[in-house]
Amino acid sequence: MADIVLINPKFEISYWGLEHALPLMGKKANLPVAALPLLAALTPEGHSVTVVDENVEPIDFDRCARADLVGLTGMSVQRFRMTQILTELKKRGCFTAVGGPYVTVQEDYFEGLADVIFVGEAEQTWPQFLEAWPQGLHQYRYEQSEKTDMSTVPTPRFDLMKSDRYAFGSVQFSRGCPFQCEFCDIIVTFGRRPRIKTAEQVIAELEAVRRSGLKVVFVVDDNLIGNKKGIKPILQAVVDWQQANAYPLTFFTEASLDLADDAELMDLMVEANITFVFVGIETPNEEALRETKKLQNLRKGGTMIEKIHRIQDAGMGVWCGMIMGFDSDDETIFDAQRQFLHEARITTSMTGMLHAIPKTPLYDRLLAEGRLDLDDRPAYGTNVIPLKLSRQELRDGYVRVMNELYEPEAYFERMEDLFLKGNLNIGRGRLRWWRTRPHLRAKTELMWLLQSIGLFIRLMTSVPDPALRREYRRRMWRYLKKRQNPGMAVTYLLHITMHYHAYTLARSLRGATKGTEGATADREPMLINSF
Repeated sequence: MADIVLINPKFEISYWGLEHALPLMGKKANLPVAALPLLAALTPEGHSVTVVDENVEPIDFDRCARADLVGLTGMSVQRFRMTQILTELKKRGCFTAVGGPYVTVQEDYFEGLADVIFVGEAEQTWPQFLEAWPQGLHQYRYEQSEKTDMSTVPTPRFDLMKSDRYAFGSVQFSRGCPFQCEFCDIIVTFGRRPRIKTAEQVIAELEAVRRSGLKVVFVVDDNLIGNKKGIKPILQAVVDWQQANAYPLTFFTEASLDLADDAELMDLMVEANITFVFVGIETPNEEALRETKKLQNLRKGGTMIEKIHRIQDAGMGVWCGMIMGFDSDDETIFDAQRQFLHEARITTSMTGMLHAIPKTPLYDRLLAEGRLDLDDRPAYGTNVIPLKLSRQELRDGYVRVMNELYEPEAYFERMEDLFLKGNLNIGRGRLRWWRTRPHLRAKTELMWLLQSIGLFIRLMTSVPDPALRREYRRRMWRYLKKRQNPGMAVTYLLHITMHYHAYTLARSLRGATKGTEGATADREPMLINSF
C-alpha cells in the first residue's frame, strides 16, 4: 500500500486571502482547501495519507521524497507556486499527480512535471487510479465520464487538517449552478445541474467540522440556492441540528441574487444561522449583464439594490463580487461601481478586472476575436483586451476604485449605513431560540465579549499606522454608543480587521502600478468568477 502526501500550495496575497488581517486574528490562513480532506476520505483503506497546506505549514520536501506518491491541487493564482513545487519534487524523483481547478481548464500547463493529471471531479477517478497505479497500469489523464453523484460523497477527513491554524472551516452541500454567465468556469467544471448531498451527509459533515473545533464555517457551494426546491429540506435539517446542539456553528455562503425573491428560503437560511451571503453582482451596467448572460440579476421584482436591501433586512449581510472591463464598459464604470456599492450598503466587495478563464465561453469568444493576451503573466493584470477602454485605463481605473472603496471614510460610511442606520441584525434565528434559554445566551455573549476585547487589543497594538488606529477607535466608539450587542460587536470588529487587509492591499496595488507603462503589477488580478 502507498504512502501518499497531498499538498495545497501557498497562495499569493489576494483579497479573500486576508493575509494582512490573519495575524490580528491569531491565524495562519482563512480556511482549509476543500479538495484534500475529501481526497483523503476517498482513498481506500490501507493507504497512508498526509495532508500538507503550505498556507499554514512549510512543505517538508525530504518527507515528500520518501512518499510513494505526491499529489497537488491548485487554482489559477497558485499555478506559479505549483510549478516551483513540482520542479522540486521531480528533482527528488517523486511520482506526482496534479488535479484541481487550474489543471482542469489548462491541461497542458504542467506537462513534463506531472506524472498523472485529473481533470474535473475525481470521486471516481482517484480510486480508479489508486487501483491501477501499483501495477503500472494507470493512465496519464483521468476525467470522469459523468458528474459525481453527490449522495455517494464521503465525509472529508477534517481530522487530517491543522484546524486551529484556520480562521474558518469549510463544508459543501452541493455543486453546480443553473445559470450561464459567459465568464464563469463553475459551470465548465461542475455543470449547470445543481447536485445536492443528502441531509444525512450534510449533518455528518457538520459534526466533523464541529469536532475540529472551528465555529465559523464557509459553505463553499458556488451557488447554494441553485436548486431552491432541493436545498430547502437540507436547510431545515441544518436548522434542526443547530437547535438540537445549541447552535454551535455560524455560517456564511454564496448565493445568486434571486435569493431575494424567495422569503421562505431567506427565513430558512437565517434560522440555520447563515449570517453573510456572497452574491455575484458583477456590475451596475445592465448592458454588461446582458452581454455576459447574467440575466438572473435583471429579473423582475425590484432593482438590484432593492434586492440586496431585502436580503439585508431579512437578517443576512451581503458581500459581493464586482467586475470591470466588460465590452460595454467605458470610463464611467469606475464611478458607477463605487456609487452602486455605497447605495447598496455593501462593505466588502471582491472587485476585479474581467479575466477570461480557458474553456469558458468568454475565453473562446475573445480568442476568436484576437482580444486575449496569452502571456502567462499578462500585461496590465488581465488577459482581456477591452473594447471601450485602453488596457492601462482599465488597470488604473481598477486600482483607483480599490483605493477609493477602502479609504477609511468611504468604507466606514458604508459600514455605518449597514450596521447603524440599516440596523443589520444577523443571527436572528439563534436569538429566537435563545429566548427560552437565557443561560446559554449569557454564556455565549460572555465569550463574544472576551473575543471582542482581545481583537480590539490586537488592532490597537498591531496596526502600525496611528491614524488608522485612531479611526478604528473612533468608529468602534460610535458603534458602541448605539448598539451594545456582544455578538454584533465581534462582527463589527471583524469588519474593521477586514478593512485593514483591504486598505493595505489596495495601497500596495497603487504602489505597484504607479509610474508603470505597459507593465503588470506583478500579481494576478483580483478577479471573481461567480454565479
